[in-house]
Amino acid sequence: MHSPQTQDNKSSLYIILLISGIVLIAFNLRPAITSVGPLVGVIQEDVGLAHWSAGLLMSIPLISFAVMSSLVPRIAARLSNEKTLLLGLVILLVGICIRSISMTLFIFFGTLLIGVGIAIGNVLLPVVVKEKFPQKFGLMTSIYSTSMGLFASLASGISIPLAHGLKLGWDGALIVWGIPTIIAIVVWILLIRLNPAKDNAVKSVRISAKQIWRSPLAWKIALFMGFQSSLFYITMSWLPEILYNYGISRGTAGWLLSFTQIVGVPVSFLVPILAGRLRSQVWIAFALGMCSIVGYGGLSMGSSYPIMILSIILIGIALGGNFPLALSYIGIRARNGNQAAELSGMAQSTGYMLAAIGPILIGYLYDMTQVWTIPLITLIVISGVVTTFGMLSGRDKYV
Repeated sequence: MHSPQTQDNKSSLYIILLISGIVLIAFNLRPAITSVGPLVGVIQEDVGLAHWSAGLLMSIPLISFAVMSSLVPRIAARLSNEKTLLLGLVILLVGICIRSISMTLFIFFGTLLIGVGIAIGNVLLPVVVKEKFPQKFGLMTSIYSTSMGLFASLASGISIPLAHGLKLGWDGALIVWGIPTIIAIVVWILLIRLNPAKDNAVKSVRISAKQIWRSPLAWKIALFMGFQSSLFYITMSWLPEILYNYGISRGTAGWLLSFTQIVGVPVSFLVPILAGRLRSQVWIAFALGMCSIVGYGGLSMGSSYPIMILSIILIGIALGGNFPLALSYIGIRARNGNQAAELSGMAQSTGYMLAAIGPILIGYLYDMTQVWTIPLITLIVISGVVTTFGMLSGRDKYV
Protein backbone atom coordinates (compact mmCIF):
# COMPACT_ATOMS: atom_id res chain seq x y z
CA MET A 1 0.00 0.00 0.00
CA HIS A 2 1.23 3.49 -0.87
CA SER A 3 0.67 6.26 1.66
CA PRO A 4 -1.35 9.35 0.61
CA GLN A 5 1.88 11.38 0.91
CA THR A 6 3.64 9.09 -1.59
CA GLN A 7 0.67 9.33 -3.97
CA ASP A 8 0.71 13.15 -3.69
CA ASN A 9 4.45 13.23 -4.39
CA LYS A 10 3.97 11.01 -7.43
CA SER A 11 1.11 13.20 -8.63
CA SER A 12 3.18 16.40 -8.17
CA LEU A 13 6.11 14.85 -10.02
CA TYR A 14 3.76 13.81 -12.82
CA ILE A 15 2.32 17.35 -13.18
CA ILE A 16 5.83 18.89 -13.25
CA LEU A 17 6.92 16.33 -15.84
CA LEU A 18 3.72 16.87 -17.84
CA ILE A 19 4.29 20.64 -18.05
CA SER A 20 7.95 19.98 -18.97
CA GLY A 21 6.83 17.43 -21.56
CA ILE A 22 4.34 19.88 -23.11
CA VAL A 23 7.04 22.58 -23.33
CA LEU A 24 9.56 20.10 -24.80
CA ILE A 25 7.11 19.03 -27.50
CA ALA A 26 6.49 22.72 -28.24
CA PHE A 27 10.28 23.14 -28.62
CA ASN A 28 10.21 20.47 -31.35
CA LEU A 29 7.22 21.66 -33.41
CA ARG A 30 9.01 24.37 -35.41
CA PRO A 31 12.87 24.20 -35.52
CA ALA A 32 13.04 21.27 -37.96
CA ILE A 33 11.18 23.54 -40.41
CA THR A 34 12.30 27.08 -39.51
CA SER A 35 15.97 26.07 -39.59
CA VAL A 36 15.62 25.38 -43.34
CA GLY A 37 14.61 28.90 -44.49
CA PRO A 38 18.02 30.61 -44.07
CA LEU A 39 19.72 27.56 -45.67
CA VAL A 40 17.39 27.23 -48.69
CA GLY A 41 19.83 29.05 -50.99
CA VAL A 42 22.74 26.85 -49.83
CA ILE A 43 20.69 23.64 -50.23
CA GLN A 44 19.59 24.77 -53.71
CA GLU A 45 23.22 25.30 -54.78
CA ASP A 46 24.40 22.01 -53.26
CA VAL A 47 21.61 19.73 -54.50
CA GLY A 48 20.42 21.75 -57.52
CA LEU A 49 16.79 22.74 -56.82
CA ALA A 50 14.64 25.32 -58.63
CA HIS A 51 12.79 27.90 -56.50
CA TRP A 52 9.48 26.03 -56.87
CA SER A 53 11.03 22.71 -55.72
CA ALA A 54 12.76 24.48 -52.82
CA GLY A 55 9.28 25.80 -51.97
CA LEU A 56 8.06 22.18 -52.10
CA LEU A 57 10.71 21.35 -49.48
CA MET A 58 8.86 23.74 -47.14
CA SER A 59 5.41 22.58 -48.28
CA ILE A 60 5.92 18.83 -47.76
CA PRO A 61 5.59 19.10 -43.94
CA LEU A 62 2.35 21.03 -44.45
CA ILE A 63 1.00 18.32 -46.76
CA SER A 64 1.94 15.79 -44.04
CA PHE A 65 0.09 17.94 -41.48
CA ALA A 66 -2.98 17.99 -43.71
CA VAL A 67 -3.05 14.23 -44.34
CA MET A 68 -2.17 13.21 -40.78
CA SER A 69 -4.29 15.68 -38.79
CA SER A 70 -7.59 13.88 -39.36
CA LEU A 71 -5.95 10.50 -38.60
CA VAL A 72 -4.22 11.52 -35.36
CA PRO A 73 -7.37 11.48 -33.13
CA ARG A 74 -8.09 7.90 -34.32
CA ILE A 75 -4.51 6.78 -33.58
CA ALA A 76 -4.72 8.46 -30.15
CA ALA A 77 -8.01 6.68 -29.42
CA ARG A 78 -6.21 3.35 -29.85
CA LEU A 79 -2.84 4.12 -28.23
CA SER A 80 -3.47 7.06 -25.81
CA ASN A 81 -2.42 10.66 -26.31
CA GLU A 82 0.87 10.15 -24.46
CA LYS A 83 1.95 7.12 -26.51
CA THR A 84 0.89 8.80 -29.74
CA LEU A 85 2.91 11.92 -28.86
CA LEU A 86 5.92 9.68 -28.13
CA LEU A 87 5.45 7.96 -31.49
CA GLY A 88 5.38 11.39 -33.16
CA LEU A 89 8.67 12.37 -31.51
CA VAL A 90 10.37 9.14 -32.66
CA ILE A 91 9.16 9.67 -36.26
CA LEU A 92 10.39 13.29 -36.07
CA LEU A 93 13.86 12.17 -34.93
CA VAL A 94 14.13 9.58 -37.71
CA GLY A 95 13.05 12.24 -40.25
CA ILE A 96 15.66 14.75 -39.02
CA CYS A 97 18.41 12.12 -39.38
CA ILE A 98 17.34 10.99 -42.88
CA ARG A 99 16.93 14.58 -44.16
CA SER A 100 20.55 15.35 -43.34
CA ILE A 101 21.77 12.89 -46.01
CA SER A 102 22.83 15.10 -48.92
CA MET A 103 20.74 13.46 -51.64
CA THR A 104 17.49 14.81 -53.08
CA LEU A 105 15.47 11.64 -52.35
CA PHE A 106 16.59 11.48 -48.69
CA ILE A 107 16.03 15.22 -48.18
CA PHE A 108 12.44 15.00 -49.38
CA PHE A 109 11.65 11.68 -47.64
CA GLY A 110 13.15 12.89 -44.34
CA THR A 111 11.13 16.10 -44.66
CA LEU A 112 7.98 14.01 -45.15
CA LEU A 113 8.65 12.08 -41.91
CA ILE A 114 9.37 15.34 -40.08
CA GLY A 115 5.93 16.56 -41.18
CA VAL A 116 4.24 13.38 -39.89
CA GLY A 117 5.97 13.66 -36.50
CA ILE A 118 5.15 17.34 -36.06
CA ALA A 119 1.54 16.81 -37.20
CA ILE A 120 0.95 14.47 -34.24
CA GLY A 121 2.18 17.10 -31.78
CA ASN A 122 0.24 19.87 -33.54
CA VAL A 123 -3.08 18.04 -33.15
CA LEU A 124 -2.66 16.50 -29.70
CA LEU A 125 -0.98 19.30 -27.75
CA PRO A 126 -4.13 21.53 -27.58
CA VAL A 127 -6.16 18.40 -26.69
CA VAL A 128 -3.87 17.38 -23.80
CA VAL A 129 -3.88 20.97 -22.50
CA LYS A 130 -7.70 21.15 -22.73
CA GLU A 131 -8.06 17.82 -20.89
CA LYS A 132 -5.36 18.24 -18.24
CA PHE A 133 -5.58 22.00 -17.59
CA PRO A 134 -9.20 22.99 -18.44
CA GLN A 135 -9.16 25.98 -16.05
CA LYS A 136 -5.71 27.12 -17.22
CA PHE A 137 -6.14 26.56 -20.96
CA GLY A 138 -5.21 30.14 -21.93
CA LEU A 139 -2.12 30.24 -19.71
CA MET A 140 -0.85 26.81 -20.82
CA THR A 141 -1.48 27.67 -24.48
CA SER A 142 0.55 30.85 -23.90
CA ILE A 143 3.40 28.87 -22.33
CA TYR A 144 3.70 26.30 -25.10
CA SER A 145 3.10 28.69 -28.03
CA THR A 146 5.76 31.03 -26.59
CA SER A 147 8.15 28.08 -26.19
CA MET A 148 7.45 27.16 -29.79
CA GLY A 149 8.18 30.71 -30.96
CA LEU A 150 11.43 30.97 -28.98
CA PHE A 151 12.91 27.79 -30.39
CA ALA A 152 11.64 28.57 -33.90
CA SER A 153 13.42 31.94 -33.82
CA LEU A 154 16.58 30.36 -32.39
CA ALA A 155 16.59 27.79 -35.20
CA SER A 156 16.33 30.51 -37.87
CA GLY A 157 19.04 32.64 -36.28
CA ILE A 158 21.72 30.02 -35.73
CA SER A 159 21.31 27.98 -38.95
CA ILE A 160 23.91 30.00 -40.91
CA PRO A 161 26.38 30.24 -37.95
CA LEU A 162 26.09 26.45 -37.44
CA ALA A 163 26.53 25.73 -41.14
CA HIS A 164 29.32 28.22 -41.88
CA GLY A 165 30.72 29.46 -38.54
CA LEU A 166 31.09 25.98 -37.02
CA LYS A 167 31.62 24.49 -40.50
CA LEU A 168 28.92 21.85 -39.97
CA GLY A 169 27.49 22.39 -43.46
CA TRP A 170 23.74 22.68 -44.09
CA ASP A 171 23.26 18.97 -43.29
CA GLY A 172 25.06 19.22 -39.93
CA ALA A 173 23.18 22.42 -39.06
CA LEU A 174 19.86 20.62 -39.61
CA ILE A 175 20.71 17.43 -37.69
CA VAL A 176 21.47 19.50 -34.54
CA TRP A 177 17.69 19.79 -34.04
CA GLY A 178 17.51 16.09 -33.22
CA ILE A 179 19.00 16.87 -29.76
CA PRO A 180 15.84 18.51 -28.25
CA THR A 181 13.82 15.67 -29.82
CA ILE A 182 15.88 13.05 -27.95
CA ILE A 183 15.38 14.95 -24.64
CA ALA A 184 11.61 15.12 -25.26
CA ILE A 185 11.49 11.37 -26.03
CA VAL A 186 13.13 10.58 -22.66
CA VAL A 187 10.64 12.81 -20.74
CA TRP A 188 7.59 11.29 -22.48
CA ILE A 189 8.80 7.74 -21.77
CA LEU A 190 8.92 8.75 -18.07
CA LEU A 191 5.46 10.34 -18.33
CA ILE A 192 3.93 7.17 -19.75
CA ARG A 193 5.43 5.15 -16.89
CA LEU A 194 4.34 7.62 -14.19
CA ASN A 195 0.86 8.41 -15.52
CA PRO A 196 -1.40 8.15 -12.44
CA ALA A 197 -4.55 8.06 -14.57
CA LYS A 198 -4.11 4.63 -16.10
CA ASP A 199 -7.83 4.60 -16.76
CA ASN A 200 -7.39 7.19 -19.52
CA ALA A 201 -7.82 10.79 -18.39
CA VAL A 202 -6.16 12.03 -21.56
CA LYS A 203 -6.47 9.22 -23.96
CA SER A 204 -9.99 8.51 -25.07
CA VAL A 205 -10.98 10.56 -28.06
CA ARG A 206 -14.38 9.63 -29.39
CA ILE A 207 -14.90 10.64 -32.98
CA SER A 208 -18.09 12.24 -34.23
CA ALA A 209 -16.44 13.66 -37.29
CA LYS A 210 -19.58 14.23 -39.36
CA GLN A 211 -20.84 16.89 -36.96
CA ILE A 212 -17.62 18.88 -36.96
CA TRP A 213 -17.30 18.81 -40.77
CA ARG A 214 -20.82 20.26 -41.03
CA SER A 215 -20.12 23.17 -38.68
CA PRO A 216 -19.77 26.57 -40.45
CA LEU A 217 -17.75 27.89 -37.49
CA ALA A 218 -15.35 24.92 -37.70
CA TRP A 219 -14.76 25.76 -41.38
CA LYS A 220 -14.06 29.41 -40.53
CA ILE A 221 -11.51 28.30 -37.91
CA ALA A 222 -10.01 25.84 -40.44
CA LEU A 223 -9.65 28.58 -43.07
CA PHE A 224 -8.16 30.96 -40.50
CA MET A 225 -5.72 28.22 -39.42
CA GLY A 226 -4.82 27.49 -43.06
CA PHE A 227 -4.25 31.01 -44.33
CA GLN A 228 -2.32 32.17 -41.22
CA SER A 229 -0.15 29.03 -41.47
CA SER A 230 0.41 29.76 -45.15
CA LEU A 231 1.69 33.25 -44.25
CA PHE A 232 3.99 31.82 -41.58
CA TYR A 233 5.56 29.13 -43.76
CA ILE A 234 5.90 31.43 -46.79
CA THR A 235 7.72 33.92 -44.55
CA MET A 236 9.95 31.21 -43.06
CA SER A 237 10.75 29.95 -46.57
CA TRP A 238 11.28 33.13 -48.52
CA LEU A 239 11.90 36.15 -46.24
CA PRO A 240 15.69 35.49 -46.16
CA GLU A 241 15.74 35.29 -49.97
CA ILE A 242 13.68 38.50 -50.28
CA LEU A 243 16.08 40.31 -47.93
CA TYR A 244 19.11 38.83 -49.74
CA ASN A 245 17.63 40.18 -52.98
CA TYR A 246 17.47 43.62 -51.31
CA GLY A 247 21.22 43.48 -50.64
CA ILE A 248 21.27 41.97 -47.12
CA SER A 249 23.87 39.22 -46.51
CA ARG A 250 22.59 35.66 -46.01
CA GLY A 251 23.80 35.60 -42.39
CA THR A 252 22.05 38.89 -41.56
CA ALA A 253 18.92 37.76 -43.42
CA GLY A 254 18.84 34.64 -41.23
CA TRP A 255 19.09 36.75 -38.08
CA LEU A 256 16.37 39.12 -39.35
CA LEU A 257 14.12 36.07 -39.86
CA SER A 258 14.96 35.10 -36.28
CA PHE A 259 14.19 38.68 -35.16
CA THR A 260 10.79 38.44 -36.91
CA GLN A 261 9.94 35.51 -34.64
CA ILE A 262 11.47 37.00 -31.46
CA VAL A 263 9.23 40.07 -31.92
CA GLY A 264 6.26 37.70 -31.94
CA VAL A 265 7.19 35.89 -28.70
CA PRO A 266 5.60 38.38 -26.23
CA VAL A 267 2.55 38.59 -28.50
CA SER A 268 2.25 34.79 -28.62
CA PHE A 269 2.26 34.76 -24.81
CA LEU A 270 -0.33 37.53 -24.38
CA VAL A 271 -2.83 36.62 -27.12
CA PRO A 272 -4.13 33.29 -25.66
CA ILE A 273 -4.47 34.80 -22.16
CA LEU A 274 -6.35 37.81 -23.55
CA ALA A 275 -8.42 35.58 -25.86
CA GLY A 276 -9.34 33.31 -22.95
CA ARG A 277 -10.65 36.26 -20.91
CA LEU A 278 -12.78 37.78 -23.67
CA ARG A 279 -16.05 36.38 -24.98
CA SER A 280 -15.30 37.74 -28.46
CA GLN A 281 -11.84 37.83 -30.07
CA VAL A 282 -12.87 39.87 -33.15
CA TRP A 283 -10.77 42.92 -32.28
CA ILE A 284 -7.67 40.83 -31.56
CA ALA A 285 -7.97 39.27 -35.03
CA PHE A 286 -8.50 42.71 -36.61
CA ALA A 287 -5.45 44.26 -34.91
CA LEU A 288 -3.19 41.35 -35.91
CA GLY A 289 -4.57 41.48 -39.46
CA MET A 290 -3.73 45.17 -39.82
CA CYS A 291 -0.14 44.49 -38.65
CA SER A 292 0.14 41.80 -41.31
CA ILE A 293 -1.24 43.91 -44.18
CA VAL A 294 0.90 46.97 -43.33
CA GLY A 295 3.98 44.77 -42.71
CA TYR A 296 3.96 42.97 -46.06
CA GLY A 297 2.93 46.25 -47.73
CA GLY A 298 6.01 47.96 -46.30
CA LEU A 299 8.25 45.09 -47.42
CA SER A 300 6.96 45.49 -50.98
CA MET A 301 8.06 49.14 -51.03
CA GLY A 302 11.72 48.19 -51.51
CA SER A 303 15.01 48.11 -49.70
CA SER A 304 14.81 51.20 -47.45
CA TYR A 305 16.36 49.84 -44.24
CA PRO A 306 14.11 51.66 -41.68
CA ILE A 307 10.92 50.62 -43.56
CA MET A 308 12.29 47.07 -43.86
CA ILE A 309 12.85 46.80 -40.09
CA LEU A 310 9.45 48.32 -39.25
CA SER A 311 7.80 45.91 -41.71
CA ILE A 312 9.60 42.94 -40.13
CA ILE A 313 8.42 44.03 -36.66
CA LEU A 314 4.78 44.26 -37.83
CA ILE A 315 5.02 40.91 -39.64
CA GLY A 316 6.52 39.39 -36.47
CA ILE A 317 3.64 40.68 -34.34
CA ALA A 318 1.08 39.28 -36.80
CA LEU A 319 2.71 35.85 -37.17
CA GLY A 320 3.41 35.65 -33.43
CA GLY A 321 -0.22 36.38 -32.56
CA ASN A 322 -2.24 34.59 -35.25
CA PHE A 323 -0.99 31.06 -34.59
CA PRO A 324 -1.74 31.02 -30.83
CA LEU A 325 -5.06 32.72 -31.61
CA ALA A 326 -5.91 29.82 -33.95
CA LEU A 327 -4.90 27.34 -31.21
CA SER A 328 -7.01 29.28 -28.70
CA TYR A 329 -10.06 29.03 -30.97
CA ILE A 330 -9.71 25.21 -30.88
CA GLY A 331 -10.12 25.28 -27.07
CA ILE A 332 -12.48 28.27 -26.73
CA ARG A 333 -14.92 27.23 -29.47
CA ALA A 334 -15.09 23.58 -28.26
CA ARG A 335 -17.18 22.55 -25.24
CA ASN A 336 -14.92 19.66 -24.10
CA GLY A 337 -11.76 17.67 -24.85
CA ASN A 338 -13.42 15.28 -27.30
CA GLN A 339 -14.85 18.15 -29.31
CA ALA A 340 -11.48 19.94 -29.15
CA ALA A 341 -9.81 16.81 -30.62
CA GLU A 342 -12.34 16.68 -33.47
CA LEU A 343 -12.00 20.41 -34.16
CA SER A 344 -8.19 20.27 -33.92
CA GLY A 345 -7.99 17.39 -36.40
CA MET A 346 -10.47 18.93 -38.83
CA ALA A 347 -9.09 22.51 -38.69
CA GLN A 348 -5.48 21.41 -39.05
CA SER A 349 -6.24 18.84 -41.76
CA THR A 350 -8.01 21.28 -44.08
CA GLY A 351 -5.98 24.29 -42.94
CA TYR A 352 -2.57 22.81 -43.63
CA MET A 353 -3.63 21.45 -47.03
CA LEU A 354 -4.38 25.06 -47.89
CA ALA A 355 -1.14 26.28 -46.28
CA ALA A 356 0.96 23.77 -48.26
CA ILE A 357 0.20 25.61 -51.50
CA GLY A 358 1.75 28.85 -50.18
CA PRO A 359 5.55 28.30 -50.32
CA ILE A 360 5.31 26.52 -53.71
CA LEU A 361 3.06 29.27 -55.14
CA ILE A 362 5.39 32.07 -53.99
CA GLY A 363 8.46 30.21 -55.36
CA TYR A 364 6.64 29.67 -58.67
CA LEU A 365 5.60 33.34 -58.89
CA TYR A 366 9.22 34.37 -58.36
CA ASP A 367 10.45 31.87 -60.99
CA MET A 368 7.92 33.36 -63.44
CA THR A 369 8.66 37.06 -62.76
CA GLN A 370 12.22 37.05 -61.33
CA VAL A 371 11.17 39.85 -58.95
CA TRP A 372 9.51 39.75 -55.50
CA THR A 373 6.78 42.33 -56.30
CA ILE A 374 3.98 39.92 -57.31
CA PRO A 375 4.77 37.44 -54.48
CA LEU A 376 4.59 40.30 -51.92
CA ILE A 377 1.28 41.58 -53.34
CA THR A 378 0.00 37.99 -52.97
CA LEU A 379 1.05 38.04 -49.29
CA ILE A 380 -0.92 41.28 -48.74
CA VAL A 381 -4.02 39.64 -50.25
CA ILE A 382 -3.58 36.51 -48.07
CA SER A 383 -3.24 38.81 -45.02
CA GLY A 384 -6.66 40.30 -45.84
CA VAL A 385 -8.18 36.81 -46.03
CA VAL A 386 -6.55 35.86 -42.68
CA THR A 387 -8.05 38.98 -41.07
CA THR A 388 -11.52 38.16 -42.40
CA PHE A 389 -11.63 34.56 -41.17
CA GLY A 390 -9.92 35.46 -37.89
CA MET A 391 -12.68 37.96 -37.14
CA LEU A 392 -15.46 35.54 -38.21
CA SER A 393 -13.96 32.83 -35.94
CA GLY A 394 -13.70 35.30 -33.05
CA ARG A 395 -17.44 35.74 -32.50
CA ASP A 396 -18.86 34.28 -29.28
CA LYS A 397 -20.13 30.89 -30.55
CA TYR A 398 -19.43 27.16 -30.20
CA VAL A 399 -18.92 24.63 -32.99
